[in-house]
Amino acid sequence: MRLAAAINAALSREEIRQTDMLHQETSVAVIGAGAIGGITAAYLGKAGWDVELVCKHQQTVDRVASSGLRVFGIRGEDVYRVKAVRQIADLSSTKDVVLLATKADACVEAAQEALPFLRDTSVLVSLQNGISEYRLAEIAGRERVIGCVVGWGATMHGPGELEMTSEGEFVVGNIDHKPDSRLPRIQEMLSAVVPTRISENIMGELYSKLIVNSCINSLGAITGLPLGKLLAIRKARNLFIRIMEEAIHVADAMGLRVEPGGGGKLDFYRFLGSTSLSARFKQHVTIRAIGFKYRRIRSSSLQSLERGRKTEVDFLNGYITHMGRVHGIPTPVNDALVTIIKEIESGSRPISPQNLHDTLLGLQ
Repeated sequence: MRLAAAINAALSREEIRQTDMLHQETSVAVIGAGAIGGITAAYLGKAGWDVELVCKHQQTVDRVASSGLRVFGIRGEDVYRVKAVRQIADLSSTKDVVLLATKADACVEAAQEALPFLRDTSVLVSLQNGISEYRLAEIAGRERVIGCVVGWGATMHGPGELEMTSEGEFVVGNIDHKPDSRLPRIQEMLSAVVPTRISENIMGELYSKLIVNSCINSLGAITGLPLGKLLAIRKARNLFIRIMEEAIHVADAMGLRVEPGGGGKLDFYRFLGSTSLSARFKQHVTIRAIGFKYRRIRSSSLQSLERGRKTEVDFLNGYITHMGRVHGIPTPVNDALVTIIKEIESGSRPISPQNLHDTLLGLQ
């Protein structure tokens, strides 16, 4: 028995050693040191992966170098040391895996700058809100791009001060719905952060999250209201429904099956399946309940506007309108929301609940 235990222990140590070697041989870059990127890099480093974190600001690089990344929240608190550089051009070597954790509006430029650090066999994994995979594929090649849904929450409170606010998962998949031998390695890697699953319909998963974000981000951005106050307004709930309806019509034209949203709880097809008075009543009750549960959430697009920054609307509602034009599907509500948000970005329109009543939106 002692001999068997000793052999098992030796085998376990050897498996750990081989795993550590495998991690060290796989070079990883995380581009973007915000909440999602920073926490991802911290946990990958802790698990033994050879990771470099690209920070946008020198202040963040200095913080990581001096005292590390402080990650706190629902899993407790700890400090993590990772290699950090100021620019993509400062990366130490080519990478097997590049995790893009920038804002969606910055991911295209980041992917272009990362090209010299990609090998023919390297993969680019998008951790953005919205759908940016098609833009990344134009830059790096479709065979290099892996789709990924970020299903957990985090907030950055300052350089290197990162709070994990909610548990969840990563979902990864091949953007052409093909078998992909690289996915188990990506799954293993990201599982060091949160549970990770492989999807055979990653674009349907991404589109599902896009619909929810298009509702919450756009309406929060134009009104300035947190979700609870926003969804207490009937017109806002009607707009939620219209955004979803247009998005599903576009998905149908694309031949895309949209996966359930909200952690698998919201089946869009069933939710939008009937226009009877009783069905509409249930829709409003459901949306109002969502607003109450997440009443303190403030749109990330609203937060960007308040900081004087551009939003990710081109990769959210803008993706719906773009694909609508490609397939000849009208998307008047999403079109109007893109226009209104662009006007707010340019300074020609204020953020106000009165924007819900704009005639562009077509609701009386």
